[in-house]
Amino acid sequence: MAAFAAATVVAVVLFLLEGAVYGELYDKNKCNIFQGKWVYDPSYPLYNARNCPFIEQEFDCQKNGRPDKLYLKYRWKPTSCKLPRFKGRVFLERFRGKRIMFVGDSISLNQWQSLTCMLHLAVPKAKYTLVRKGDLSTFTFPAYNVSVMLSRNAFLVDIVGEKVGRVLKLNSIQSGYIWKRADILVFDTWHWWLHTGRKQPWDIIQDANHTYKDMNRLVAYEKALNTWANWVNSNVDASKRKVLFRGVSPDHMNSSDWRDPKPNIAKNCRGETQPVLGHNYPGGPHPAEAIVEKVVRSIWNKVYLLKITTLSQLRKDGHPSAYGFGGPRATDCSHWCLPGVPDTWNQLLYAVLLIQN
Repeated sequence: MAAFAAATVVAVVLFLLEGAVYGELYDKNKCNIFQGKWVYDPSYPLYNARNCPFIEQEFDCQKNGRPDKLYLKYRWKPTSCKLPRFKGRVFLERFRGKRIMFVGDSISLNQWQSLTCMLHLAVPKAKYTLVRKGDLSTFTFPAYNVSVMLSRNAFLVDIVGEKVGRVLKLNSIQSGYIWKRADILVFDTWHWWLHTGRKQPWDIIQDANHTYKDMNRLVAYEKALNTWANWVNSNVDASKRKVLFRGVSPDHMNSSDWRDPKPNIAKNCRGETQPVLGHNYPGGPHPAEAIVEKVVRSIWNKVYLLKITTLSQLRKDGHPSAYGFGGPRATDCSHWCLPGVPDTWNQLLYAVLLIQN
């Protein structure tokens, strides 16, 4: 107990010193850290992917041959305050003995990989272990007794194999027992909700006692999120476990959304090398964003929403495009290059968690 208290004091002191160097500490009552713009910063990126030996190849765009590097040099700048630069040692000291779990789809994998790289490169001599068992991956720093985990669950609700086929059950969560292992939970879901054809991982949707071949995907999404919200309300003691929901990660498949002056040449993110300038995204709010906000508001005060959607919409340049898993024959405008946009999500997560504690 004394050691933990001492570690907490060290973390707080380091964080306060950091604030003196990088500007005002984030005050949630005075600053909306999710409103701002992207600015060029020659000190970026926060790390070099070559020094992160466990990074998935699909996210290492430079290794996959991406020729431009300007996308690595942008920092998120809130309008009304300054964010402290991410400090991995502060993070590890503050959350000594804790388990942090990301729960979601491959975009959660993207963010989990980002955080593990940022922490590893902050303490490169510290030993780590990486264990993958089924849908659960656990990255641990034994010296700090900190684990950063990933629970792969694309819909949060269940998909169950039955005689009729694969059933997406909008009212059922059977994997919640895994989530209870964590002290800090960061959820997300959206990426897979619009998939059809061969990419659709279910055959039938079940809502209570009714089954459907299909339904409006936004309606299904809201029903599933309400089931997740009920799980949080029933299983989370906010004094013991922190829960966050990372907002919708957008794709950039339609260049008309950012008013491309050459829409006949660039139809998606491929070839994009710079963000949308300014504070506003021409395509407007993401259709799923309002649903997420509505559901999170309904959970009383147990969940903090990381509102990363608009700031991510501005980063049409941040995707692997032709430099991801599929190579030049594929175009990935959904996931993100690392280093890149998920590092900013984790910087925002860092600021929120440290101020809340």
